[in-house]
Amino acid sequence: MSHHYADHSHELKSALGREIPTEALRELHARRPVVHAGIAVALFSVLGLSSVLIANLDRWFLWLPFAVISGFAVFNFTVMLHEVVHRTVLATHDDRKNRFIGFLYSVPSGISASQFTRWHLDHHAGLGSFEEDPKRHYLSPKINARWFKALYFTPALFPIYFRAARLEAASYPIELQKTIKRERLATILFHLGILGVLIAFAGFPLAWKIYMVPVFFVFPVAFALNRLGQHFDIDPADPAKWATLVKGSRLWDVVFLFSNYHLEHHYFPMVPFYNLPALQRLLAPFYERRGFSYRTYGQLLWQYLVLNRKPHTRWESAPSADGLAVRQS
Repeated sequence: MSHHYADHSHELKSALGREIPTEALRELHARRPVVHAGIAVALFSVLGLSSVLIANLDRWFLWLPFAVISGFAVFNFTVMLHEVVHRTVLATHDDRKNRFIGFLYSVPSGISASQFTRWHLDHHAGLGSFEEDPKRHYLSPKINARWFKALYFTPALFPIYFRAARLEAASYPIELQKTIKRERLATILFHLGILGVLIAFAGFPLAWKIYMVPVFFVFPVAFALNRLGQHFDIDPADPAKWATLVKGSRLWDVVFLFSNYHLEHHYFPMVPFYNLPALQRLLAPFYERRGFSYRTYGQLLWQYLVLNRKPHTRWESAPSADGLAVRQS
């Protein structure tokens, strides 16, 4: 596994260690399984209730908002899986329970929990490197054209993602590759089974509303928008700014289950997601001294698709969420 980020962030880690009092940092790292379980139950409930409402509403402008909610809920199971990867779910580590919970969260999005784990940990270790960060190397758009980047917000995301996953998995040990294939097959069969049952017993129109619109059309938007707030607008010369600082928001905290605090997550990967808003508040003086600017998803979309900024670069001057300007490259 690469250690590119660790090799380039010694000064940053020292600065962060001085920034937050030890007791506060200990509290931020506290894992509360009941809180996580409550969020998981709420997420399953939202997905189920949205599906029921979609099925019982006839007019498109009534059921479509719930299809959007359903699609974002499906995406957020990857956020829950992400918590399993960083072992922030249980009070004490338990491999068997973690594997079970991870598989449970991987099913709605149709991915392999084992690949997600390896892929994501390699991403943390290789952050800042084009070759060693698998997300950047295999998944980020290599053609800086609006039409191509827009494909990531459409069903084209699925072949793009699975191609990236296949290329990366080719470098894994054979046993891990076999595990990934078994897990991916199981989740795909699960999804085909749901779709088949819906079409057979409820008809294609209902399957379209309940399953196909949320999964094939809303999920890619949630995925691409979330990733836009991760590492696309960065300063390659400063390891402290190798992730994008997104302004905290109660709305986006709910919509993305706190995964909008991606910079803070890379600083302290073992902090549970529900503690990340507090971490951002504590780091506010650090951000001010280091010349950070908060960004919003609206600003990032404008820069990315309208102004056609290249991923993983320092984007040109634009108003920031705190009223300051981002300095030009």
